[in-house]
Amino acid sequence: MKKAERSGAAGKRTGDERALFDAFAHLTSGKEAARFLRDLATPGELGAFAERWRIARLLDEGKLSYREIASATGASTTTVGRVARFLREENHQGYRLVLDRMAEKSGAKR
Repeated sequence: MKKAERSGAAGKRTGDERALFDAFAHLTSGKEAARFLRDLATPGELGAFAERWRIARLLDEGKLSYREIASATGASTTTVGRVARFLREENHQGYRLVLDRMAEKSGAKR
């Protein structure tokens, strides 16, 4: 990416990021998402995404401490804390959006 295309302000999306987000929006199933992500990400990156998603789900359940989640997932407590911060405090609220939609679709109460 050219320096001129990069965003100078934190939180601003570049054109390339918007194009990537739009690509995800065109996927219609988990199977399609898996195919796209396996092409897009390395196995390590995909593993990190999966680990963070598992942490988010465990945090949302509210049954385990940060240390217990770290032990169950193999993640550091720093990673668990970061996911918790994004789940509860950050303004993106991406984890919350997906967790709520999945709960709504399954009929689970939040």
